[in-house]
Amino acid sequence: MRDYVRNALKKFDKLTREQLREVLLSAADELDLVRSVVMSVGKGLAVCDGQHILIKTNSQAERLLGIDARMEGIASAWTLVRDKEISGFLRDALFTGCRVDDREFFSDRKGVQRLLNICVLPLVSGGHVSGSLITVEDITEKRRRETKFRQTENLASLTTLAAGVAHEIKNPLTSLSIHTQLIQKLLNNAKTEEHDDDIVVSYTKFNKYTSTINEEIQRLNQIVVDFLFAVRPMEIFPVKSDINELIMNVVKFVHYELREKNITYELKLGKNIPVIEVDKKLLKQALLNLIKNAIEAMPDSGGNITVSTEADELEARISVSDNGIGIAETDIGRIFEPYFTTKERGTGLGLTLVFKIVREHSGEIDVVSKPGKGACFTIKLPLPRKDGILLDYIAGQSEKAC
Repeated sequence: MRDYVRNALKKFDKLTREQLREVLLSAADELDLVRSVVMSVGKGLAVCDGQHILIKTNSQAERLLGIDARMEGIASAWTLVRDKEISGFLRDALFTGCRVDDREFFSDRKGVQRLLNICVLPLVSGGHVSGSLITVEDITEKRRRETKFRQTENLASLTTLAAGVAHEIKNPLTSLSIHTQLIQKLLNNAKTEEHDDDIVVSYTKFNKYTSTINEEIQRLNQIVVDFLFAVRPMEIFPVKSDINELIMNVVKFVHYELREKNITYELKLGKNIPVIEVDKKLLKQALLNLIKNAIEAMPDSGGNITVSTEADELEARISVSDNGIGIAETDIGRIFEPYFTTKERGTGLGLTLVFKIVREHSGEIDVVSKPGKGACFTIKLPLPRKDGILLDYIAGQSEKAC
């Protein structure tokens, strides 16, 4: 079509009125097609002229970058972008004139944090750079899917080998614990029989040392138990449950610990949360782990934890948020991986267990966090599809047709 228009324009002086009308209509049709493609493409597109003035954007670019289309042809592209970090990047990239691929930025849009991928490409025409093309893509969901897929792969790859190794470790730990207790029993009996003060003191020290050994054995044994729980196939026993009531029971359990650490809590429980089938024991464990994590994320001066619920036609959502130290952006993608921890004495299995429990309920878990501003974990549990309503609707439509 473009060649047709160009050839026709070469003979412009010889064209009849009707031929000229046909050429203009063809050119208009091609422009409409290009405009439709540009506006429909999944990526945001923004075009700048040689002076970096924004001359054209599509709806995606306007939405993702917060650009007002009425400012096209008036101002430099970076001055129209709301996010300061992205604005600075565009200014530097456009002035440099070099191609910049796949730069990622976190951007807040109406209170929701999104991950954007931005490229800046020089527009070349006739061997000269005539402007720039900016592309922007929301890759939040894509990155989330990649992270969850990697987490699932990590869990699956550990299951067989790790479960066997952990089981072999658990056996000698049990034996050590039993024999340590036997030694303590013998020492206690011997101390009762002897009357020499020095011997009694020695027995007391031995008993103290064996008690420490036994405590460490129990701690190691618990780590192994948690690990086996994380990697072995999990069997769930779902029953119809009131999510709000389950949450109140969990919070009641940690109430005294929260008070001792000067941490306040707030419950924002939705009024119309439907009854849902869950394994009460496992879901309580998942919520308890999230609340414990929130407690550990608080500074010594205390803080606040909020547990909330809400639901729509598709899912029920449980959120646990805090105003603690938050999670570094580089760590968010790894926090559900086995043995990844930023704590001095953490096992790195707590959030792995949460992830596994949620997945066993066919649910999802998301996290949003900023360093120094706390974190929010949201468990999403699917609700049963109301197929009966759909069938009633279809039957009603069929009766009308008859």
